[in-house]
Amino acid sequence: MATKRWVVTGGAGFLGSHLCETLLSRGHEVVAVDSLLTGALANLSAFEKKPGFSFLRHDIIEPFDVAGPVDYVLNFASPASPIDYARLPLETLRVGSLGTENALKLAFEKKARFIQASTSEIYGDPTVHPQPEEYWGNVNTIGPRACYDEAKRYGEALVTSFRRSLKANTGLVRIFNTYGPRMRLDDGRVVPAFIGQALRGEDYTVFGDGTQTRSFCYVDDLVRGILLLAESDYPDPVNLGNPGEFTMLEFLEIVRRLTGGGGKLTFSPLPKDDPKQRKPDIRRAKAVLGWEPEVHLEEGLKRTIVWFRTQVKA
Repeated sequence: MATKRWVVTGGAGFLGSHLCETLLSRGHEVVAVDSLLTGALANLSAFEKKPGFSFLRHDIIEPFDVAGPVDYVLNFASPASPIDYARLPLETLRVGSLGTENALKLAFEKKARFIQASTSEIYGDPTVHPQPEEYWGNVNTIGPRACYDEAKRYGEALVTSFRRSLKANTGLVRIFNTYGPRMRLDDGRVVPAFIGQALRGEDYTVFGDGTQTRSFCYVDDLVRGILLLAESDYPDPVNLGNPGEFTMLEFLEIVRRLTGGGGKLTFSPLPKDDPKQRKPDIRRAKAVLGWEPEVHLEEGLKRTIVWFRTQVKA
C-alpha cells in the first residue's frame, strides 16, 4: 500500500501507541494526538524519533486541526480501564461525545476515512452469548460503568449519523479484552492485576467466585484487524477479539504457571454491573476482513510477562 498519512487520537495510550508503531513500520506517516491524561510519552519512546512521526499534545474535547493532507483518522482517545473511568467520569463522557465529534469533523474536512474505537462494553452484562454485532446490549445507564458504556454507545450513534447524513467514510470496531506490552500495571484490568501480583509475590485478588469469563486478544492481532478495517470500506460495527473463553480462575492458573508466582487466592465481592461472561462472535470479522486471531493466549502472555518484569523492577 502506498504511503498514507494517519492521525491517531489517544496515540500515547496502550492501543494507540501500538497502532502508531505498526503504521510507521509499514512506511506510513503518523500524527499522534494525546492529552496525556491516561497516556504516557514513554509509550512513544520506541519510535518517536522515526521519520514520519509527529506528536501533538492536545485534548480533543477542544477542536483541533492537523496541517496538510490526512488519509485516515483513528479515534482511540478515551480512558479505557474501570479505575480510570471511575476516577474520570466526566472526562470520559466528554471525550466520547465532544472529542469524537471533533475527530469526525477533522476526518470529514480532510476527506479521510474515520475509524471509531468502540468496545465490548456496549453489550453491558450480556444476556446473549457469544455477543454478535446485532445484539443491542444490556447496559445500566446510571450504573458505575455507565460513563464509559454510554460514551461509547453515543460515539457509535454519532459516527453512524455522520455517515448517514453527511456521507462520511466511517467504520466502527468493537474491541474485546486486549492485552500486551505497554499496559499500565495499575490500570485495574485483570491481565496487569494478576501478572503484577505474581511478579511482586503477592496474593491474588479474585472478584466474585472467579467463574465469570473473559476472552483475551493479544495486541498484535487486534492492531492487524483494526488496520484491515481501516483499509476496507466497511461501515458497520465489527467485533475484534479472541473467542477463546476463560474463567478468571482458569486464567489465573495460567498466569501462575507462566510466572511461577505462588501467592494465595483472596476473594472480594464482584463489582456492580461487572459482566458475568464476555465472548466475541467474530463471524463478521472473518467474512468481511478475513481476520481471526493468531496468537495463542499462553504465547501472548509470555511476551507480556517479559515486558511487565521490566516494569516491576523499575
